[in-house]
Formats: sequence, C-alpha cells, structure tokens
Amino acid sequence: MSNPASISASPSPLRIAMLTHSINPRGGVVHSMQLSENLQDAGHTVTLFAPDPQQKGLFRQPRCGFTAIPGAGNTASVVEMVRQRIDDYVQYFSHADAPRYDLYHAQDSISANALATLTERGVIPGFVRTVHHLDQFDDPQLHAWQERGFRQASRLLCVSKLWKDKLRDEYGVVADVVNNGVDLHRYQPLASTRDATLAQELGLSGSPIFLAVGGVEPRKNTCGIVQGFLRLRRAYPNAQLVIAGGASLLDHRNYQQEFNQLLSRNQLTPGIGEPVIVLGQVADADMPSLFRCADALVFPSLKEGFGLAVLEAMASGLPTIVSRIAPFTEYLKGGSCAWVDPEDPASIASGMAHACDSAISPQLREAGADICKQFSWAQSAHRHLSIYRAYLAQSKEISYA
Repeated sequence: MSNPASISASPSPLRIAMLTHSINPRGGVVHSMQLSENLQDAGHTVTLFAPDPQQKGLFRQPRCGFTAIPGAGNTASVVEMVRQRIDDYVQYFSHADAPRYDLYHAQDSISANALATLTERGVIPGFVRTVHHLDQFDDPQLHAWQERGFRQASRLLCVSKLWKDKLRDEYGVVADVVNNGVDLHRYQPLASTRDATLAQELGLSGSPIFLAVGGVEPRKNTCGIVQGFLRLRRAYPNAQLVIAGGASLLDHRNYQQEFNQLLSRNQLTPGIGEPVIVLGQVADADMPSLFRCADALVFPSLKEGFGLAVLEAMASGLPTIVSRIAPFTEYLKGGSCAWVDPEDPASIASGMAHACDSAISPQLREAGADICKQFSWAQSAHRHLSIYRAYLAQSKEISYA
C-alpha cells in the first residue's frame, strides 16, 4: 500500500473540479481562478465551475476548463437564491452524464453545501473546502448552510492563520493554511497606454487619487473610508476617491443607503470627475490600469479573509493604507504599509496622508514590491497539490480498511 509521501511525489495528473459561487471577480472567485490556472499549468486537468443562471459568462477567460452551472435567474430573497444555486449544483453533478473527477474542491458555502449533499448521497466520495472568511447572518438558514459547508468537508483549508485559529477556537475544526498569491505579470508598476485613457474616461484630474476596492459594503468599511477622505480633503481639497467593485450575492442595500446619506450630508454627488467616483464592477482588463491610475490603495477593512487587493496594489506600485488587524498583520510587516485603526476616521485620514507623503511613498512602494515576491500562485498550487495527494491517499487507505 502506498503512503501519502510516495503518492505526493507521483507525477500522475489529477482531474480537479474547482467550484466557486459567482462569475464576478470577488476575492474568493479570483483565488479559485488563479489557483485553477496554476494547477492546470502544473500539468493537471482542472475545470472551474460557477453558477451563471443569466449566461453572462465568467469575468475573464481562464487558462483552464470552465463550466457554467445553469439555473433559475430570479429568486425572491438571498435565502432562496442560495437554495436555488445549491440545488443547481446538485442537479448538475447528479446527472448520469456529468463528468467525474479525482478531487472536488469547494471555495464557498454554496458549492460546499452542494458537495456535502452529493457526498451524503454517494455521488462523490468527499470534498476539500477552503474557508476565505465567515459572515454573520441574521437568517438561521444562511447560518446553518455556512456551518454545514465547512463541517462536512473531508479536508478543510483557509487562507490565513486568523481563520485557522477562529475555526479551531470557535468551531473545534482543524484547517490547513494555504496562502494566496499575486500575478506579477498582470499586476506591475510599468505603465501602459490604457492608463492615461482610463484616467481621462473617469475624470481623474485630482491629486492625490485614492482607490478603494470591494464596493460599498459593511466589512469593506466604505463609510469609514469616506469619513476619512472628508477629513483628508481639508488638507488636500483636490483629492479624489475611486470606489471599484462590489458585485456581491449578499444584500447591502441598508448600508448603501447609509453611504449615500453620508455623501449627501456632505454635499458630495458621486460621478465621473467628481471628488467621489463609484464605479461598480470594473472590466477585468482595466483593473491593472486602474491600480496604476491611483496614488494609493485605501483598504481599512473591518474583516477580511486575506485581502487579495492589497497584494495586487503593491505589485502595481501603490502604497497601501491597511487596518492594523489580522490577517493583514500576518503578512504585512513593519513599514510596508500605512497602518490605521479602521474604527477611527481620523486614523484613516492620517494613514491616507502618510501614504501620499513624497518622503514616505517610495519606501512603501519598495517594501510592497518585496512582500509580493513572497507570494506566488505557483507556490500556492504546489501547496494545494501536496494537500490533495495526502487527502486522496488517506481516502484510499480508509476505503481499503
């Protein structure tokens, strides 16, 4: 009988199903795609799956297989949407003609619940699950799905020590940490011709220009960012704030209303060329240029799994303003960023001013570039493969017992 070490060294390629919850470029979805591409580059056959009931297509074409999961597009609530997407996944993989894989990897609660059901029914032998972060849900059904999604996994992963510790201390489950990476070919400080045209299209004529990535959401602390920006404008009246992204499955309407009221009270109307520009989802091809159009990334999140945008900004040559909380404190050391208290708008404003100080920003750029060298998707894929091999070897030994 082979042991896990010998199987880990085996060159035999794996057939891997990588499941995520959305076609939009959220952090977990980007992680899923980048990991899938690098596993494919390493000689394995990877198919990325995502629900796509409206047939919009993935936010960009991956270097691996992709299968869109069809289903009903209109649902009455978030709970019904989640239920529908779980059922859509279960229906797809239960079909007699559905392809079979050596390994199934869920990157979110929706796909994990589908794989848990398929495991219970004997359709698949088990699955690997990555926890990026956990949400607080008022609805008991959403909470139950979230917990089932990681408790039923055969092997559990997470992207930071913060969430490894939370899963152990609060839920009594063990997870392996597998870091994110950053694509240094895609994100780099070297300017392109698109940079200038994008800046013109967005009306970016102010100074300094701050970029916030993640849309208008509570955990992204968007209102806190605006409050800090308002304080900063007392010293930098021509400053601009660009808020990009935010295609979420969760309902943030109440928070977005609070955000709009905050702008209105301060006589700010968001729009192209205005002090505050809210873009929503940005074309994937434009994201590297958007980073380079800014003078700094402002990212004082209240909760994160890892914070991929921080590495992408650093790789693009941007100083970053980051919350002094885990997981950021795990991989950002010393003077690599402007540290702030995310609960204090004055601290955020001070961090924004610090990051744009001409005497400080070159040091932040250099430190950020050094940090990015420590994270690659190829290394992440290699670590995943080691875990996959050990898991499959253990599963085989159990089945022979």
